[in-house]
Amino acid sequence: TEVERRTRFLMARVVPDKTAGESVGAQLDMFSPLPAGARVSVTHDNGTEFAHHERLRDGLGMATYFADPYSSWQRGSNENRNGMIRRYLPKRCEIRMDMAKEIREIVDEINNRPMRVLGYRTPAEAFADELLELQDQQGCCTSK
Repeated sequence: TEVERRTRFLMARVVPDKTAGESVGAQLDMFSPLPAGARVSVTHDNGTEFAHHERLRDGLGMATYFADPYSSWQRGSNENRNGMIRRYLPKRCEIRMDMAKEIREIVDEINNRPMRVLGYRTPAEAFADELLELQDQQGCCTSK
């Protein structure tokens, strides 16, 4: 799972295993379609599945950071969203590759829930606004 900090927009992929290659591949799939201004940096926990984080830096120009050990509060938005997913898929629930459609539905439901911190907009609406703002900024800068 990845969460955009300002809009609380959640992105998630199912990976076949927790290897570094699979994890960074899923991140590349999530971040590649986004404009460069929407994929500036990412903060990981200290799991071995993020050992190939340099692929994000080299492939997409993203800065990668790591939270301190046992400091889940440094990735609070992500931990909060993982907790929301766990309401649908409890801790001991097996998440299989054939559940990709179900995961997408859960993520869509979470992203379309209004939030007070966003002025009662949904994360999907706030993220769409961010993307439009980035597009406007890039359009204005390239026309000069």
